[in-house]
Amino acid sequence: MPDIPQHVKIDLQGVRARNLAAREIVSALSEAMPYIADLWLRLNSALADSPALVSELSRLTAELVKVRRDRANLAAAGRATLKAAHDADPDPLYYLRDELRAQGHLPPDSWGRS
Repeated sequence: MPDIPQHVKIDLQGVRARNLAAREIVSALSEAMPYIADLWLRLNSALADSPALVSELSRLTAELVKVRRDRANLAAAGRATLKAAHDADPDPLYYLRDELRAQGHLPPDSWGRS
């Protein structure tokens, strides 16, 4: 993931690799010590949760990146709108409307722009 927020300190590829290594060890040990099969099943079941958690963290991280980008774009549009109003622009709300449309919060305008 190239655009990981700074607060995410988890190496997701490392987590995946360590989980795979642990599952391979459990598999080898379960073959060597079949008399504790119930223990190996419980341990393998616990390890099976990690890939789902890594996938969910990846999805949430991507969603957070998008939300932050949208927020930054709205803030920029707000600043541009205020500057345009200060400069007596005939349509100072253009920047805000344009960004709201780009994010899907407004329908396309009557001139077909989206």
